[in-house]
Parts: sequence; structure tokens; C-alpha cells
Amino acid sequence: MTTSDLHSPQTGWRTPLVVVLGGCIIAMITFGPRASLGFFLTPLSQANGWGRDVFGLALAIQNLFWGVAQPFAGALADRYGTTRVLSSGAIIYALGLAMMAYSRSPIALDLTAGVLIGFGLAGSSFYIVLAAIGKLVPDSWRSLAFGAGTAAGSFGQFLFSPLSVYLQDAFGWQTALVIFALIMLLVLPFSLTLATRPTSTTARSDGPEPQSYWGALREALTHRSYNLLVLGFFTCGFQLAFVTVHMPAYLSDRGLSAQVGGWTIAVIGLFNIIGSFTSGWLGNRTPKRYILSVIYLVRALAVAIFITFPVTPVSALVFGAVIGLMWLSTVPPTNGLVVVMFGTRWLAMLSGVVFLSHQIGGFLGVWIGGIAYERTGSYDLVWWLSVLFGVLSALINLPIVEKPITRLAPIRA
Repeated sequence: MTTSDLHSPQTGWRTPLVVVLGGCIIAMITFGPRASLGFFLTPLSQANGWGRDVFGLALAIQNLFWGVAQPFAGALADRYGTTRVLSSGAIIYALGLAMMAYSRSPIALDLTAGVLIGFGLAGSSFYIVLAAIGKLVPDSWRSLAFGAGTAAGSFGQFLFSPLSVYLQDAFGWQTALVIFALIMLLVLPFSLTLATRPTSTTARSDGPEPQSYWGALREALTHRSYNLLVLGFFTCGFQLAFVTVHMPAYLSDRGLSAQVGGWTIAVIGLFNIIGSFTSGWLGNRTPKRYILSVIYLVRALAVAIFITFPVTPVSALVFGAVIGLMWLSTVPPTNGLVVVMFGTRWLAMLSGVVFLSHQIGGFLGVWIGGIAYERTGSYDLVWWLSVLFGVLSALINLPIVEKPITRLAPIRA
């Protein structure tokens, strides 16, 4: 580590360690409730006499609105600073959770669990957090910091999954959602640790003209490697959203208890802490495209083996451990590739565009999962689609070129 690495771009109390810790806490708070929403599928559906497709569509809408809004939320964070976007997103997220508890019609559920929580996540999720961390910490911290922020989201999943089951057993599913809404408001004070300076888009007399939002977007969308990254990330969303929402019900269909489902999702979160840290650590030592290809291939193999053999509590937990290692470990190398290619100026926005592909996949994974079950009484179709997409994404990431675009490349003497 060089002398310059010991100093962050910030002054005062917001050292690199404080920035990373604050970001980790926010990632944990915002990702945990969302990752545990699958535990509300059965009680909410039974209370209202709905099929699983109703809840599945609402969360599919959530994934879609989250994805569509993410580039705009990222652009606002890049342009006007992170704190405002994080705070606004957390408030909208909290409203969605609280109002979801009292949704009595499919449309109300679509608006609360779907639209409100989707928009709230776009403003407060770990993609905004990771972009802020990427801007605020030294280069030598960045890859591992991405891993830490992602791992914190996984710890939120590990923490909130059994907490969701406990709160529902103790107080009922509606009160559990209201408690989650109150917890979400803790994001507001912690958002101060990630305050970033607004980005100027006006020309300066002493340097080159700053790149605009649209200029950065046009540049990225005409870059082959960036488009491959966007396309490959579709699979990540498809697989993760389907498992998060439908896994508890799938295990219940196989005769396993809700506690097994809760601990399976929790184990995914726990092992993803290891996977995310490892992925972030490897990002400074191994080509990031190879890391992504291996992750997608291992996921495909894990799913194929899991659904081929009888489902037991042990097999469910083992699957949770294996898939957990690969869960959000795609995020550090994906964000890292965006930084390598384009720098950090519009990182939140460009990462948001990649995430839009992820959420389109998530929309289809959740929605098709609900429809497939209602039409066939089985999730087999979606499981095998997950295998196919995993193999395709492993191949798609291999041709990515890991180098800065010409505008950022070092000028030879």
C-alpha cells in the first residue's frame, strides 16, 4: 500500500474504514427485508385467498421497477450526491413495507410490494452504496470494499430470514412487515457516512469538458464488453429472484418445515459473506471475467444436482451453502469491470444500467415461477431454465476485454 492509499478523498471523521462500515450497515438493512419477502408468500396468499401467481407478479413488478429506476437513481446520486437519494429511497421502501401489510387486493399488493418497494430499493439498495464506496475509498481498497459491501447485504439476508420467521410466529406477518418498515428508517442517519460531492457537468476553463450523463450512457452502450457484461448479468437476476421468492414454498411442497426454508435462505446469506469477500479479494488478482464465468457455471451445476436428487433438510442446506458462495459474488467483479472500463465518475448510473438487466431477469424468474407452478403444479421448468442461463452466461463473459476505454487509457510518451 502506497502513502497515497492511506488517505481517502474525504476529510474529517469519514475515513475509508468509516465509509466502508457505514455502507455495510446500510446494505445489511436494505437487503435483509427484501431477501426475506418470500416468507410472506404463503401467509399473505392464504389470508387473501390468492394463488402464488398473485404474490409472484407483485414481486416481479418490484424487480422490474427496481431495475428500471436504478439507472436514474444512480444518475441522481452521481449528480447531486448520495445521501439525498439513500434517504429518499429508504423512506419510500419503508412506506411500501408498511402498506404491504394491509394490502387487500392484487392491485394494492402490486402498488405496495411492487412499485413502492421497487422504487425504494432503487434509491437505497447496495448498488447506490457500492457506487458511493467506489468513489470515496482509495483504489487499493476498492475491490475488497465492493466485496465487503456485498457481503454485508448477505449478512442482512442471513439475519432477516430467521428473524422474519420468528416475528411472524410471535406477532403475525402484518406486524413483522411494520417492524421491518421501522428498521428501514435507520438508513437515514447512516447515509451521512456515504455523502458524495455533486458532479459538475459544466465546462471548466482549466481542463477538458466534463462528460455528461447522456454522453457516458452513449459511450457505454456502444462498448462491446459492457454490453456482454449487461447481457450476462440477466442470469444473475433470474436465478436469485426465483430462489429468494419461491424456495421457501418449493421446500414446503417437498414436505419440509418453514424453519428449514428459513435456515436455507439464511445459509445462502451466510455463505455469500464468504463468497463475496473472496470474489472481492480475487478481483485484484484474477481476471474478473473468469471469476464471473466460474460463478455462473458453478451455479448451473449446483441447481442441476439439487433438483435431480431427493430434497431433504440436509440437501437443502448443502445447496444453500454452495449457491450462497456464488450468490452475490458476481457483484464485486461486475462493478469492478465497470470501473476498469469507464472510471468512477458515472459509476452509480452505469452500474444501474447493468443492474437493469439483472432485474429484467429477476422479473421473469419470479413471474414465470408463479405461472409455472399454477399451470403445472411444479417449478421444474424454471429450475432448468436457471441451469441453461447459467451455462450461457458463463460463455458470454469470457470475451470481455478488461481495459479502460480509449478516453481513459494512459497516453504513451
